[in-house]
Amino acid sequence: MKRPENVRYENQFYRPRRVNNNGLYILFLVTAVLVVTTIILAIVTLTKSKKTLKETTPSSTSEPVVTNEEGEVISSSGIMVMTPSPTPAPTIEEYQNPILYPAKAKMDVTIGTPKEEYSPSGRGATQVVYSEEAKVNDYNRADPIHFGDPLYYQQVPGILTFRGTNFRNCASWGTFSLDPSKEQHLEQVWEYNGLEWKKSSSWDFSWSGTGWTGQPLAVKWPMKVQQMMNIYPEKRSKEGLTEIIVAAMDGYVYFFDKDDGQKTRDPLKVGATIKGTASIDPRGYPILYVGQGDDNGEKGQIGFRIYSLLNFELLHFQNGLDSRAYRSSWGACDSSPIICGEADTLIYPNENGMIYTVKLNTQFNEDTGVLTMAPQTIAYKYIFNGVEGKQLGIESSMAIYDHYGWCTDNAGNLICIDLNTLSLVWSRKLDDDSDVTPVIEEDNGHVYLYTGTEVDWQKDIVGNYQGASFTYKIDAMTGNTVWSTSVDCWTKNAANSGDDVNGGMLGTPIIGKGSISNLVIFSYCMTQGTGSGNRLVAFDKTTGNTVWKYDMKFYSWSSPVDIYDDNGNAYIVVCDSYGQVHMVDATDGSRLCYIKMQRTKDIPEQEYHNVESSPIVVDGMLVVGTRGNSVFGVKIS
Repeated sequence: MKRPENVRYENQFYRPRRVNNNGLYILFLVTAVLVVTTIILAIVTLTKSKKTLKETTPSSTSEPVVTNEEGEVISSSGIMVMTPSPTPAPTIEEYQNPILYPAKAKMDVTIGTPKEEYSPSGRGATQVVYSEEAKVNDYNRADPIHFGDPLYYQQVPGILTFRGTNFRNCASWGTFSLDPSKEQHLEQVWEYNGLEWKKSSSWDFSWSGTGWTGQPLAVKWPMKVQQMMNIYPEKRSKEGLTEIIVAAMDGYVYFFDKDDGQKTRDPLKVGATIKGTASIDPRGYPILYVGQGDDNGEKGQIGFRIYSLLNFELLHFQNGLDSRAYRSSWGACDSSPIICGEADTLIYPNENGMIYTVKLNTQFNEDTGVLTMAPQTIAYKYIFNGVEGKQLGIESSMAIYDHYGWCTDNAGNLICIDLNTLSLVWSRKLDDDSDVTPVIEEDNGHVYLYTGTEVDWQKDIVGNYQGASFTYKIDAMTGNTVWSTSVDCWTKNAANSGDDVNGGMLGTPIIGKGSISNLVIFSYCMTQGTGSGNRLVAFDKTTGNTVWKYDMKFYSWSSPVDIYDDNGNAYIVVCDSYGQVHMVDATDGSRLCYIKMQRTKDIPEQEYHNVESSPIVVDGMLVVGTRGNSVFGVKIS
C-alpha cells in the first residue's frame, strides 16, 4: 500500500493494513445482548414489584395512564414516565388568613395615564403637603410605603382594620365546619348589653350602641404579649384567646372573649362618640388607633388617638380642628385607619379633608414590655375647581395597592393618591356622595376598584325622594370606567334636623373568592321606600350583568360578609335594621336561614333592633354591635 503523503510515522515498522471487522461484530453483539438483558431485568423487576398498579382517568391519548400506589406515573408498557413536579405553594403561616391563601396579587401592575379630565391639571387641583407645620415642595417619603398582597398585611391572626386588609376585601377569618347536606343554623350564643348612651354635640338626641361603620376587630395576641396586657387574670392565661374589640358611641372601647362574650378587661375611656372602625397595629404590637365621630368629648378635642393596649396610655392625639384644613370647623374621623408596618407609618383620612400620614417611630420590646412612640406627621390636602372646602370630608376608608391609595369624599370625588409623594395621580367625580370604602382586586394584569354611591344630593328636596344608587367597576390605574349600573333607592333628606337617613350604597361590596371568584356583590338600602327594603345584587365581575338578587324587607347600612366552609362553599351573611342576620347561598342568592337577635335586657324593640354596624366572622362566629347598646355573638353551624 502506498504510504500517505505528509504523514510522519514514529514507528518505522508501522504499515497500514486492512482492518479486521470481526472484533466490531463481536462488540456489537455483546452490546445488544447487554441492552436486551437490561430491558428484561427492568420488566421483571417492575412485574415482581409489590406496588400494585392502578389505572387513572385516561388522557387524550389512546393509552390509559397507569400509576402505582405512590402515585408515580407508569405507561401501559410498564416503563416509568418522568413528569415535572409542580411548584409547591408557600406554606401558610398561622397569622395568615386561609380565605386569602394563596396570595393572588402579583403586585406588578404599574400606574397608567389618566384622561385629561381626570388629571390634576384637568380638574384644576390645588395640593399642599405639610411636614408638621411647614409646607413642603416636591415631597418624597424617606421610608417608602409599600403594601403587598392582602395575605401579607399582618403578622398576627385576626381582623385588624375595616374589611381586614389593605385591599379592604375580607371581613372574615378562617373557614369553618358546615355540612351543606344538612339545614344551616344561626345560633345566638352570647350577648353583652352594657353599652350606654352619649349626648350628641349638635342635635337633640343621644348616640347609642354602635353605629356606621362600627365594625368589631378581632385579634389573637402572641401569648407573650397577652401576658403583658391589662387583661383580667382568668382571660390573660387562656390559650387561644381571640379578643374582640368594639369601639362604641358612648365613648368607650370594649373588649370581649370571642367564645363567650365575657369582658376580657375594663373598657378604655376615649370620652367622645366613636362611630367608625378602629384598627390594631398589623405587626402584632399592642397599639390601638381610633377616631372620634362627634365633638361631644373634651371641648375642642376632636380627632384621632393612638393608645397602648398594655395599659391604655395615650401615645398620640391629632386634633382634627386643624386651621390648615379647607374644612377647619369639623375634625371627626369616621374612616378606619391603616398602618404600613414596613414603613412604620399610619395613614388616616379625616373629615376635615386632610389625609394624615404619621411616621410612628415605634419601639416595642416583647421581653420587657416597653412600648414607645415618637410620631412625626406629614399631612396632605387637596381641592378642585368648583368644589367648596366644606364638601371635602373623607368618611370612606382608604384602600391601598403598593403605594397608591383610593378613597372618596363628601363631594363625590374618587381620588387616587401616591402616598410616597403625597400627590394626586387622578381624580374623578362620581354621580353622588360616596362614603362606601372602595375595594381592590388585581385580575389578569389589571387593578380594579369596585365602589358606589348613596342617594343624597341628586334632588334639592327636604324629605323623601327616589334616586339612583350608582355602581362602578373602575380601572384603578387610570380612573376609566370598566362598567357601571344603578339601582333605584329612596332617601330621607333632613340633615339639618339630624334625621337624615340615606338610602343607596352604605355597605362595602364583596369581592368573591374561590367558588364565587366570578362575582362581586353589592348591598343597596331603602329599595322599597324610605326606611324599607334592601337588596343584595351579585354581578358578573367581567360583564356587569346581574347573576342573582336577594331582597330583604328591612333596610341595611351594614356591610355584607362573605364566608367559606371547609369544603370551599361560599355564603353571605348580612344584618338588617330589624336586628336580623340573614345567611344566603352565595352561588344563587337563595336564603338558607335567618335569626332575629334577642336582647335579654328590657328595652323597646324599635330602639335595639337596628344594626348599622358591619359584622365580622371569626372561625364561624359572627360578632356585631347594635344601636340598642348590645354586642352579639352568633354561631354559624
